[in-house]
Amino acid sequence: MINYLIQVILFQVLFVAVYDFFLSKETFFNKNRGYLLSTVVLSFLLPLFKIPTVQKAVPQQYYTLLPEVVLSPQKVLEKAAWYQSVNYLDVVFWCGCFLFFVMFLVKLERIIRLILKYGIRQQGNYKLVLLPKETKAFSFFNYIFLGNEIPTQKREKIIEHELVHSEQKHTVDLLFFELLKIGMWFNPMVYVYQNRISLVHEYISDAVASKSDKKENYINHLLADIFQVEHISFINQFYKHSIIKKRIAMITKTPSKKVKQLKYLVLIPLLGSMLLYTSCTSEQDTIEKKSVKQPIKVYEKKDGKIVEKASSGYQSKYLDLYLGDGMPSTREYAIDELTEEERDEYAALLKSFNKIGVIQLKFRVFEAENGRRMVALGKPSIEKYKELGKTTQLDAGVVPFSLLDKAPTFPGCAEGDKDCFNKSMMKFVQDNFDTSITKGLDLTSGKQRVYVRYKINKDGNVTGIEARAPHATIKEHVEALVRKLPQMQPGEHNGKKVSVGYTLPITFEVK
Repeated sequence: MINYLIQVILFQVLFVAVYDFFLSKETFFNKNRGYLLSTVVLSFLLPLFKIPTVQKAVPQQYYTLLPEVVLSPQKVLEKAAWYQSVNYLDVVFWCGCFLFFVMFLVKLERIIRLILKYGIRQQGNYKLVLLPKETKAFSFFNYIFLGNEIPTQKREKIIEHELVHSEQKHTVDLLFFELLKIGMWFNPMVYVYQNRISLVHEYISDAVASKSDKKENYINHLLADIFQVEHISFINQFYKHSIIKKRIAMITKTPSKKVKQLKYLVLIPLLGSMLLYTSCTSEQDTIEKKSVKQPIKVYEKKDGKIVEKASSGYQSKYLDLYLGDGMPSTREYAIDELTEEERDEYAALLKSFNKIGVIQLKFRVFEAENGRRMVALGKPSIEKYKELGKTTQLDAGVVPFSLLDKAPTFPGCAEGDKDCFNKSMMKFVQDNFDTSITKGLDLTSGKQRVYVRYKINKDGNVTGIEARAPHATIKEHVEALVRKLPQMQPGEHNGKKVSVGYTLPITFEVK
């Protein structure tokens, strides 16, 4: 969610920058209104779009799943008092939402109170509310509020101006941003957008109202007196001192040439780059989706097509199987993209093959036709496999375990000894995992699991550390723990030192 919000704010900054530099000085007021409204909506939608072809073109990194490290019962800690487990960031967020919701209701109540207190005069297609002993002038939907102290000769021009707001539903725009502020009160760009749209509303009304009179006379109405202002952000105000200078400048401005509408085309490369950016990034939710067991489907390849074998459906599993030669052409998943249930099943399957001594050249996960994920157990020739690896995996700079000539070596182990590597990693975690950091964390009773992903680079150093944990405190601790790993002897492929990725699962119980 944090990544999503950052992308939303970033896109809004870019959209507003384009507006300020290219469009705000032009007289295409209605188009500018449409630009501001559409881009604020687009900023929320664009991070959700992922272009599959772009995602597939970006080489994925592959990680070897290490044996699970289970912490001993002596390291299991009790849950602490409730106040130690409160997520104060969430508290601040919801308090802010509540405060802005109350402020919204207060503003709405002030308008309703004015209507009920002073009554309505039906005037054709609008309703007039006269405010005694006031010089305010503003509109809300088809209600026009007019101070009784405003001279009679000036009222007609003010009403004409406010009717444009009413007829073009400008209040809807302002209410939209008011509601947006309730959930995004911390986002400064919402306030910037609201300021820009309010100014565009005034430009639109001025452009229409000034046509019926000389521009000089209309400008005099703006400058004649100092009027009070009703400080309600979702009403259209005739007199607002901070923007009168800009309004006068725009009224007297020569209409922009139509060719300048081509400036809106700058949106095309901007949107393209945003879509490319969102397609090349992904966000892993801290709350994982749960898989459902289904009768297993076993696939094979016949005449170049992947088909279901007749032996399918003999038991229920989270993952399907692919037993054909070669690899499927569907989307491939990294191990840490699987759900917790799928990773457990994958690890159990991998362990069972290791026990019987089967050398599995390929042990990868792909998307099946039914939307589930399938483990590919095909065994093509080594030459074919290495050729495939060079074109799809080695470009990513991280080599899968099955392609290595020599696996990385933990200090104190024999060169390339995988078993010693696994045992050394397990001992390192058990010796260095400080379970006291779980004090005060509101963790659900039962088994809790942490996944930490990292690489051993060409120099034998640990890099690219990313953890997924049930709590941010545990995540930070595990990442710091892996950073303490000693320098190792790097893996080799085709006589060259290469980077190797790992995924390390750590399990502990909470009572």
